[in-house]
Amino acid sequence: MRQRNRNVVYSTADDDFVEKKPIAKTSKPHSRSLPPAEQIIGILREKKGRGGKQVTVLRDFQLSADDLDALGKQLKKACGSGGTVKEGGIIEIQGDHRDKLAALLQKQGYKTKFIGG
Repeated sequence: MRQRNRNVVYSTADDDFVEKKPIAKTSKPHSRSLPPAEQIIGILREKKGRGGKQVTVLRDFQLSADDLDALGKQLKKACGSGGTVKEGGIIEIQGDHRDKLAALLQKQGYKTKFIGG
């Protein structure tokens, strides 16, 4: 038995045969980095869903993947703790290091703002 192609849409207008394609996520890493002076970094502390442990989250980086990894490594070393770099320009540092990270980023030329309480 032959299976039907259910992805084809038919229209009565001329030349309007459209094939549906799956929607892909468009959150690609940036191919080039913006200068630090043109970026505003949001700094917040999270502990929800982490077993009560606190994590400092730095978000809204517009850096290439290599630059983001290098900056994450530098910030983790400066705080003396672990962390991770995630897609979408997010760096997570274990522990509450908001003030220290804000000072380090401002020294490098980034503008920072604290989010949450």
